[in-house]
Amino acid sequence: MLEVITELSRFYGIVIRMYSEAGVSHHVPHFHAYFQGEAAVFSINPVGQMAGVMEHKQRRLVEAWAELHQEELLMDWALLHSGRAANPIEPLR
Repeated sequence: MLEVITELSRFYGIVIRMYSEAGVSHHVPHFHAYFQGEAAVFSINPVGQMAGVMEHKQRRLVEAWAELHQEELLMDWALLHSGRAANPIEPLR
């Protein structure tokens, strides 16, 4: 299976990525956040940490960013899972 890894945004040392695998059905739209060796998975609607480890401060930054960009995240999810490229999303400032 072809796995597509897309970096959507980067802010305050946090990297946001979304993954897509051809032929694999994901039931919950989500994205991955990485910070200094930590990794967590966040659902998009509603925004919330589903798995992994993320320090409280960074988790709150990721959640705030995702709330601001929820519609864009859902559009990127749909694009990736239809075989198209996702669009970058503005970082948290």
